[in-house]
Amino acid sequence: ILMVCLGNICRSPMAEGILRTLAAREGMPVEVGSAGTSHYHVGEAPDPRAQATMRAHGMDIGDLRGQHLRAADFRAYDLLLAMDGSNLRDMRRLAPDAELARKARPIMDFAPGHALREVPDPYYGGDDGFEQVHGMLVEACTGLLREIAITGRKCRPAPPAPGAPCRAAARTGPPRPARHAHRRPSRPGG
Repeated sequence: ILMVCLGNICRSPMAEGILRTLAAREGMPVEVGSAGTSHYHVGEAPDPRAQATMRAHGMDIGDLRGQHLRAADFRAYDLLLAMDGSNLRDMRRLAPDAELARKARPIMDFAPGHALREVPDPYYGGDDGFEQVHGMLVEACTGLLREIAITGRKCRPAPPAPGAPCRAAARTGPPRPARHAHRRPSRPGG
């Protein structure tokens, strides 16, 4: 499962960390990654506020580095989850074909009871925005894992492709570059 936002330093790495933590707690073998529709933050660690929020909830995402969404990701992952409508449109435009584009879906589809249908970008706001995003993503990731468990570790792209279930634990296609780093790359200006 690939989590996708704009820059891959706030929402999608938080979603990756939350899903990987929740899946591990449930003993569910789910492979998860994250990427951004833009290339602005490739190679960068998640935003310090995202990391602090996740640490406050017992989750560490400091080892993740920004990745740029690639067309090949539509073959490599079974489900690609967008944080908002703009991300979803960009993702579907990048998909190699209409069949693969159906793998892209809003993450909030898995939190049908939540009032907001898009995960707001907390980048330009304060710490409370990151806390709000964390709560939304926990709700959505919990719903996603529930659907995987109910459907026998299968999830449905939206709209469902008849006879084409996806396996949340399996991944095909070329491997992505390493997502984890032991040291933070240097950044201009500090």
